[in-house]
Order: sequence, then C-alpha cells, then structure tokens
Amino acid sequence: MDVPDALFDDPEAEARWRGRFTAARISVPDWARDAPARSVYSSNASGTWEVYAWDRQTDAHRRVTDRPNGTRGATVSTDGDWIWWFDDTDGDEFGTWVREPFAPGTPAGPAVPGAERGYPAGLDLGTTTTAIGWSTDDGSTLAVQVGDAPLRTVYSHTEDAGIGALSRDESLLAISHSEHGDSRHPAIRVLRVDDSSAVADLYDGEGLGLEPIEFAPVAGDPRLLVQHERRGRDELLIWDPLTGTETELDIDLPGDLGAGFYPDATALIVAHTRAGRTTLHRYDLESGKLSDLPTARGSVGGADVRPDGSVEYGWSSAAQPSSVRVLRPDGTDEVLLTPPGDRPAPSVVLEDAWVPGPAGDVHALYSRPEDTTGPVPTVFQIHGGPQAADEDRYSAVRAVWLDAGFAVVHVNYRGSSGYGSAWRDAIEGRPGTTELEDVAAVHAWAVESGLADPAACVLEGWSWGGYLTLLGLGLQPERWAVGAAGVPVADYLAAYSDEMEPLRAFDRSLFGGSPTEVPERYRTASPLTYVDDVTAPVLLLAGENDPRCPIRQIDNYLDRLAELGKPYAMVRYDAGHGSLVVAETLNHTAAEIAFVRRALDMPVPIGS
Repeated sequence: MDVPDALFDDPEAEARWRGRFTAARISVPDWARDAPARSVYSSNASGTWEVYAWDRQTDAHRRVTDRPNGTRGATVSTDGDWIWWFDDTDGDEFGTWVREPFAPGTPAGPAVPGAERGYPAGLDLGTTTTAIGWSTDDGSTLAVQVGDAPLRTVYSHTEDAGIGALSRDESLLAISHSEHGDSRHPAIRVLRVDDSSAVADLYDGEGLGLEPIEFAPVAGDPRLLVQHERRGRDELLIWDPLTGTETELDIDLPGDLGAGFYPDATALIVAHTRAGRTTLHRYDLESGKLSDLPTARGSVGGADVRPDGSVEYGWSSAAQPSSVRVLRPDGTDEVLLTPPGDRPAPSVVLEDAWVPGPAGDVHALYSRPEDTTGPVPTVFQIHGGPQAADEDRYSAVRAVWLDAGFAVVHVNYRGSSGYGSAWRDAIEGRPGTTELEDVAAVHAWAVESGLADPAACVLEGWSWGGYLTLLGLGLQPERWAVGAAGVPVADYLAAYSDEMEPLRAFDRSLFGGSPTEVPERYRTASPLTYVDDVTAPVLLLAGENDPRCPIRQIDNYLDRLAELGKPYAMVRYDAGHGSLVVAETLNHTAAEIAFVRRALDMPVPIGS
C-alpha cells in the first residue's frame, strides 16, 4: 500500500511523532564479570538496532556491528576481552554466535568451533568454560567447551531445552528442559560439566514450571536461584543440587517475582511486577528483610547490581521516555547513559480499568487524546506473546495513535503474564477464542463508559496480537470497523508446518498436541477458518524471513481475502519477526494509521 509522506499537516506535530521514533535509545548495559569497566549495550543511534561497546574507564563508545537488518543479542566475556553477538541472516533468528575483540580492528569470527547453526537456546560464559545451546527441526542440543578442548554435547532431545547457568567454579551446569512434553512448564536438571552426568533434577509436576536463574556468584557455592509457581504465581526458591536442600523464599509482595543475586550472594535484587507496573527491592537472604529500592512509578526493563552495589536499570512510564539509570548505594538515583541527539517528546499517562470478564476481572490500561470529551475513535492494541503483558511504559506507537485522535486501550487478557499462573494458563486447550472473550468484555466497557465510539473501534496488534486481530475480525465482525495485523498467525496449520521448532513445541504445549493429534483445536483457533465472515478492511504487515509467523501462511490468508473480494492491503518488508530498522518501524506505523483513518473516512494527512 502507499504510505503518506506525512501524517500531519502541522509541521510541529509531524516532527514530534517522527522524533519519538528516531530519537536514540539504549539498553541497560551488560558488563564483563571480571572487568566491569568493559560493557556492551544495544542502541538504535545509527537508525538500526546494533551492538555497542563502552569502555567506562575512558568513556569511549563505539558501534561494534553494522548490518542491514540490525543485530539481536550480545554479551561480553568474563575477562572483557571479547564481544559475542548472534549472527543470523536478515532477521531470521537462525545462525550462530560469533566473537570479536573488545578493542576495535579485528573482524568477528566463529565463537565456538563446532557449534551448529540453529535458533539460539541459551549461552553462558565462564572463565574457561562456554555453555551454548541451539535448536533445529531435530530438537535441542546443549554443549560445553572447556578451554581449547573440542566442543562436547552434554544434552540433546527432540523436545525444547536451553542453557540455564554455569556455577561460578564451572563444575555444574543447570539446564531447562521439557522432556515431559510441556515447554510452557519446564523442569531443571543440573549436570556435571566434566562428564555430563546428572547431579539432580527438579520437576514440580504437570502445569508447574521451573526456571533456573543463576548460581550464587561465589566460587564453591552451589546454590541455584530458581523461579517457581507452586502457589499460583512466579516466586523464588534457592536449591542446592548437591544436597537436595530447597529453601522457598517468603517474600511479602503480591505480584510475580523475578530476581538475581547481589555480587556477594548475601542478598537478591527482586523485581516485583503487578498490574502492569514494576518495583525493585533488596532481599537479605540471612535475615529475610525486604527493602524498597526507590524507583518512579512505571515499568523497569532490566536491572542488575554492579560490584560496588550500584543498581543499573531501565525505566519508563507511559508519559515519560525510557532512560538507563543508576541507583547508587547512597540513595542517589540518576541517569547513567544519555543517548546522543534530542530526547523524544513526552506523551499521555495510562489509566487503569478492571473490567468484569467471563473468568474474573480483566485489567485494561487506557489513554484518551488530550483535550477530548465524549466517545472517540479507539484502537485496541493487543499485545503479543501471549505470555507477555502491556505495562505502564513509554511507547512511540501509542503516542502517535493518541496524537492522531484515537483513544488507546490495552487488554491484559487471559494468557498474559503478571496476573498469576491460572490466568496465564487459562488459554491452554482453547487459545485465541479465550483471549477474545476478554477483549470483547473490555470493548463493551469502553463503549458503555463513553470512551469508545462504537462505529470506530479498531483491532490492532503484532505477533500474537496480530493473530488475535485476524481471529477477532472473523469471530467478532460486529465489534470492529477496521483491523491492522502485524506478523500474525493467519493459517495455523500452515504456520505450524513452517515455524521454528521451539514454537512448534510451544504450540503442542498450548493446544495439547500437534495438528495431527488435535486437528479440531487448530482449526477452531485459525483465523483462516473465519475469513469468510470478515467485514472490516484489514491491513497485514509481514516479514519475508519470519521464522515465528512465516510468510506462506499469511499469503494463504491473503489469497482467500482476494478470492472473496474483501478489502485489504499488505506491507511486506525484508526482515524477520519485526524490524530492527527504525525507518521501517516508522513506515509500519504510518501505514497503519493512514489505512485506519482512510477506512474510517478520516483525512490523511491529519489537520492541525
């Protein structure tokens, strides 16, 4: 489809929305364990998300990677001498780890000779030991290299598995696996690095997942920090696999918990997530004392503790752009890294609504355009995952929809994380239709409350959100005036056949089997089943190299729309599951807003 040169007639409004996308952003830095002055981070400062090196002693920054479709994933060796990054092809996520010296001048080469190309299945770097995993259509392979010895496979299975963590003395390796056939609720096995023998297993049974987080960062300390869900939410325990001792941590916070060790292993930094917002805390392991780490109201994206006790973290809220900050031991909280160039413009706060749904209250977050009253056109932005959640964080996409005159509603439907295990797992055996029941409840609330114009409601999302968009347009045609679906599942049977193996494992866990075993569940959940009932114009956006929502199954859906004479448009781009190129993301957003406004007989460009 044709994308307008400008969304707004007003030059200031046009510059503001574009500036939110093009403003440089950075991730929370990762530093070398034994040389903490050497760090790596990701940034879009060049116009594409790439890997950067930061020498804190000299405050020198340099771009490490320079690839047409950007680079995902990087870390730094424990001694700080090497930068590792994942080398895939055009965003297809299939590749291998390469490394290059921290100091510039030498090109990247294979990081681990003998490692096969595949989808990444975890990586942990020790002083002399590398633990690396990859997955292919044949399943998962986990391997270790000790010193200059050849790479050695320590675990392989047809079901999903991944590297968890190396112990500090590099004698133990914790892995995550789903030999029991449910990758959504994995188990843990600890292996001896020297001979690959199993030390101990931890499995909580059907529907109860376990995730290895990290070993205590002290040599000779075999304690493993584990996330569990024994009481219906994500909580924490410490497990000694050598003795079998388990200590469940009684942390008096109501939401889901994640954590990591402080450098001396006497305390944990705890991230507490509840109702779309995050707080940080310090938990003393000996006394059980929980202390607040003061952060502003909003969401934290990544947090870690430096050797001096400083906490570096990412923060944003719906109204305020993201920043990388440092909370020092003396209580000082300040910006750690300032990206080059102008900062993006602020936006509008998110409000909360708890809407009665068929299985309990559904949490929604919403904003309306400033200086508006009464019902307005409303876009329901449906998050991906499904094991994710919309949060009170800054979004350039949300901000431009608001500037374009739309209210924005986010729905943390059943399937979302952050609301307990039962809420997250409620979609098992009945995905798609379950989430849409909650979306329908929030849609009804938005109309009845006077927020949304019932004749101008838009369904929009990417990935799982794109899938729910297409499914909703077919199952709930009376609710939606127009839809926009990015990188969606459109034809579930073809998607299962073509997608990466880790997602096939995920689908088997979600549906209770493969399409051969439970064909009717896949048919019921497939947007292609209901395409005849679609009445709203629909825009699809998809990457040619997407391993998660492959292009063939989207073409099948488009072909059927064309056969039926349904109104639609398509945007194709040369990358994978979303783009790391800022200009491409900006183009996608402009295409969506222009398509939706035209479908609603609203002008493009938008008058000031």
